Amino acid sequence: MTRRIMVIDLEKCIGCNACTAACVAENLNSPIYYNPPPVAKLLGLAENAKSPEEAKTLIHELLWLRTRTHRVYRDGDMTVYHIMCQHCDDAPCVAACPTGASYQRKDGIVLVNPEKCILCGYCIAACPYGARHVNPFTRTVDKCTLCAHRVDRGELPACVETCPTGARMFGDLDDPNDPVARLVRTGQARPGSVGGVLGPTRPRVYTVPPQKKR
Repeated sequence: MTRRIMVIDLEKCIGCNACTAACVAENLNSPIYYNPPPVAKLLGLAENAKSPEEAKTLIHELLWLRTRTHRVYRDGDMTVYHIMCQHCDDAPCVAACPTGASYQRKDGIVLVNPEKCILCGYCIAACPYGARHVNPFTRTVDKCTLCAHRVDRGELPACVETCPTGARMFGDLDDPNDPVARLVRTGQARPGSVGGVLGPTRPRVYTVPPQKKR
């Protein structure tokens, strides 16, 4: 059986946001789950914003970014945490969904079926990672899919393929020869990518923590 995992090496991450840009580009053209809005419509709304901050917020909401970064500075060093769906083994969003719209595939990827989503918001409230949001065009819940449409074609998620430093990695936890899975088995990679308290959700997204500076 295949168990999909993602590992993010925070020591290698330079905070360039190439992963975020790749996510936007991929999902604007992705056939999975929705009809993408015209880019012109997005740009038009942003241009009419009252301030740069409002324009930024609009772009984030309207592009429904499925992965974003958060910078934390300590003693002059920057750590970039990656806010995205953790594709948990014990996904509280799946348990909270009353219609079965939120579900987990056999390979561990957690998805949302928009045809079953009634926008009750229970899954958004249940997610401890703030990884779910409302797609304003379909009026259904949206989130990171680990680029399931690409994975099913034998390709890497767009963010993994684009990362210039190799900080984002994708693998199979059940493959004994997978170097990404080896990071998890040896304890080099830890569950979760958001730098907070994990709880009992058992994330499928892991991080290699940054090295401590002397």
